[in-house]
Amino acid sequence: MARKQFDLPRFFQALGDITRLRLLNLMGDQEVCVCYFVEILDAPQPKISRHLAYLRSAGIVSARREGKWMHYRIEMPVHAGAAQILRQTLDSLKDDKSMQGDRSRLSRACCSPAKYALKGAPLPATVSDACCEVCE
Repeated sequence: MARKQFDLPRFFQALGDITRLRLLNLMGDQEVCVCYFVEILDAPQPKISRHLAYLRSAGIVSARREGKWMHYRIEMPVHAGAAQILRQTLDSLKDDKSMQGDRSRLSRACCSPAKYALKGAPLPATVSDACCEVCE
C-alpha cells in the first residue's frame, strides 16, 4: 500500500482554527480522553469530535480507543518543515494566557474528576502521575 503524501495546505488549515489550537494545547505532551476536551472547552461532543477528526486527517493527531473512551495525542508530521512549525506553535501556545487557563482547568479536572462530571474518566496519560503535585 502506498503511503499517503503529506497535505501541507490541510496542515496549515488545521492550525488556523482556535478550537483546534485549544485542543492541541490541552494535549501537549500527553494523551487526553475526549471527555476532558468536552468539559474544559465547554463545547458539544460532536463539535469536539469534528475538530479532532480534522486534526487526524491533517496528520497532527492520532487516536486510540480503550473500551468506551477515545484518547488523543499529538503526532509530529512526517514533513520536517511542518513538524518544526507544529513544535513552534505548541511552544507559543504555552505563553498565551487563555491557553494557560485551559491547561489550568485540565489540571483541576484531573484532580477532581467527580466535580467536573468526569467520574470514571481515565486521566490523561502523563497528568495522572503529576496530578497530586498540581493540586497540593
